[in-house]
Amino acid sequence: MLARAARRDADRQGRGSDRYIGAVTYDVDKPDDQWRAELAPERYAVLRQAATEPPFTGSLLHVDGEGVFSCGGCGQVLFTSAQKFDSGCGWPSFDACEPGTIIERADHALLRSRTEILCSKCGGHLGHVFEDGPTPTGLRYCVNSLAIDYAEETS
Repeated sequence: MLARAARRDADRQGRGSDRYIGAVTYDVDKPDDQWRAELAPERYAVLRQAATEPPFTGSLLHVDGEGVFSCGGCGQVLFTSAQKFDSGCGWPSFDACEPGTIIERADHALLRSRTEILCSKCGGHLGHVFEDGPTPTGLRYCVNSLAIDYAEETS
């Protein structure tokens, strides 16, 4: 466990996430009524109110093509298909994110500690990151399909 924590700390800079406590200013800053008007109700609930879609129901869970996954609120590219893997948890999972695209913060809801992940550009709630991933990063970014969009690469 100590080795994993040391690796995590050493890799934090390279994994594209930043931890924060307190207020953050986002490049995309809209009033709540604008978010409500622009997002479908289910997507608004996830991105702006930190709701979670039921496991195994997301439209992007089994997407296996070559492409990118971007924030459903602002369009910032967050993950690539090369970072996606099947964790069996019921939500799309990734072992890394694109550098600088994710902000992490402590989440103590549900009477347990987790690490919430947010889009660094608009602050949209994406899901959570766990340190139990099976790949060399040791990470599992567990993301709501409603929080992201997928664009297949064209050759």
